[in-house]
Amino acid sequence: MNAGTATRAATVRTWDTDMGKHHLAMFVLLAIATGGAVGCSSRTEAQAASQGGTTKTAAPAAPLAVPVARVVSQPLERSLPLPGDLIAYQDVAIHAKVQGFVERIDVDRGSVVPRGALLARIVAPELNAQIQEAEAKVQSADAQRLEAQAALTSEQSTFDRLKKASSTPGVVAGNDVEVAQQKVEAARAHVQAATRNVEATRQAARSLRDIETYLQVTAPFNGVVTERTAHVGSLVGPSSGSIVRLQQVSPLRLVTAIPEPYVAGVAIGQPIQFTVITFPGETFTGKLARPARALDLKTRTMAVEVDVPNGNGRLAPGMFAEVRWPARRAAASLVVPRTAVATTTERSFVIRVRDGVAEYVDVRRGATMGNNVEVFGDLHAGDQVAVRATDEIRAGTRVNPVQQSTP
Repeated sequence: MNAGTATRAATVRTWDTDMGKHHLAMFVLLAIATGGAVGCSSRTEAQAASQGGTTKTAAPAAPLAVPVARVVSQPLERSLPLPGDLIAYQDVAIHAKVQGFVERIDVDRGSVVPRGALLARIVAPELNAQIQEAEAKVQSADAQRLEAQAALTSEQSTFDRLKKASSTPGVVAGNDVEVAQQKVEAARAHVQAATRNVEATRQAARSLRDIETYLQVTAPFNGVVTERTAHVGSLVGPSSGSIVRLQQVSPLRLVTAIPEPYVAGVAIGQPIQFTVITFPGETFTGKLARPARALDLKTRTMAVEVDVPNGNGRLAPGMFAEVRWPARRAAASLVVPRTAVATTTERSFVIRVRDGVAEYVDVRRGATMGNNVEVFGDLHAGDQVAVRATDEIRAGTRVNPVQQSTP
């Protein structure tokens, strides 16, 4: 071994010796620190034991306080706002029954007319000619009847003389008597036919005279003329347009549609209140008169009609009305606070608290009444439900119910 190699070996041994000393010193310091901590801990426990104390553990959490309210059973009576329409009690378009020209028309839009009042007068020259022809036919038929009656009288006289003469044997042949009798029967038949013909022609003439009365168009009921479509000189008839439109506005009909859940509460004669935008702040009253007694399959509603007095004429057909329908259930309903019903994409439920344990009860919402809501489900009057339902209160969780005011 040369001198350089010996020197490097001596240096390596010196470095290894120094590292060993360093590791030993670190081990001694770690042991001292650990022992000190153990000692401190031992002293702390010893002091606690000497003072008669014990080591404390974590206490169990108290049940969650949940405000609850009782389920209330009560009759459901509330005012349900529904749209309605005021319409005329009677509404007709008046046409001419015969064809002719308007000679006179005494009413116009807005005219108030009593029943039987003259609305328009029509002239029909052809009708006058037809009436004269019919009367002439009556006279002709009556003349034929008189002629037949005279013939019957003559034949009857001849028959009577022959019959009287035949009582003397050999004066009149028996065949002549029979022939005379047959002529009497034929003449009597002619008289009967002529009499019927006279009656038929008289009926035809009377029918034309009745049609002549249609030339005067009168009001069929008390009402208001709401439309006039003819003027003097207009050609009118059964197939042409109407002359005027007449509406009865006292009383009026108020028509509204009742949702299916409230159909059971419909009672004829019950008062119904409503408002119209024409008279803000004013309430009108009518009486339920005619329920349809059948539901519309598309809307699941039943149309009802309310008779509305309108003697002063303030209300008018076509007005929109907001009906305050007295919604009633046939039986009492269960009511809970509106916030007690939780709704998710899968269900609607309330949280019932029974014996300090929360449980979910599926329900179906009904009518809303202010801060309360009607519910249907496996609930009973007096049950306690959480005032504010939330899925943070898990089913089966123990809770501390805090009673709140009932609905």
